[in-house]
Amino acid sequence: MRQTLKLVVAPVHPEGWPFIAISVLATIMMALIDVSIGWIGAIITGWCVYFFRDPERVTPNRPGLVVSPGDGRVVSIAAAPPPEEIGMGPEPRPRIGIFLSTFDVHVNRVPADGVVKTLAYRPGRFINASLDKASEANERMAVRLVLADGRDLAFVQVAGLIARRILCTLAEGQTVRSGERYGMIRFGSRVDLYLPTGVAPLVVVGQRVIGGETVLADLTSGEPARTGEVRRRA
Repeated sequence: MRQTLKLVVAPVHPEGWPFIAISVLATIMMALIDVSIGWIGAIITGWCVYFFRDPERVTPNRPGLVVSPGDGRVVSIAAAPPPEEIGMGPEPRPRIGIFLSTFDVHVNRVPADGVVKTLAYRPGRFINASLDKASEANERMAVRLVLADGRDLAFVQVAGLIARRILCTLAEGQTVRSGERYGMIRFGSRVDLYLPTGVAPLVVVGQRVIGGETVLADLTSGEPARTGEVRRRA
């Protein structure tokens, strides 16, 4: 019974409990004024519980695999220089941009095994996170990760149109494993992944990805970048 319940009901991330508590208190006060208004508060409370859900994920653990740092839709695959504040140089690298809507899980996960070399926060604007210019203009938290083979990659939390807080629990020098939780962004945001030079993305624009589970790249593979298309019913 407990295992079945875990499949249906996801735990709540600790970051969400203050919002849920405020929503519950507001709902009670609204219901005392008018029961019909109280139902509005109940719906908002239910949405808070849903937004801050933190489901378990099964992470592929073969060496060389890079998994998605977040749930969402791939909105961009292009060559771009990593954020300058993490010191990875100006050379463009393959960048995968993932947009997280307000209905996606917003808990972020480490994309690969390695050691955190640099953390850098930069304040900025709150442009719609589905646009590529958000990667440059918006508030962000960038992480540079050194891999076991000496190469490095970067993953960046980017605030969205209504996001107002980025949470990152990593520390410089920390050893991490792929799929581990490391933070979240609220509410509606973007995560960018900068791969090592020469590594091809294994996802395509428009594809849905799952944080900690979907393989975005294989550091040991020589497979070329993939293409994709929407298949309609015959």
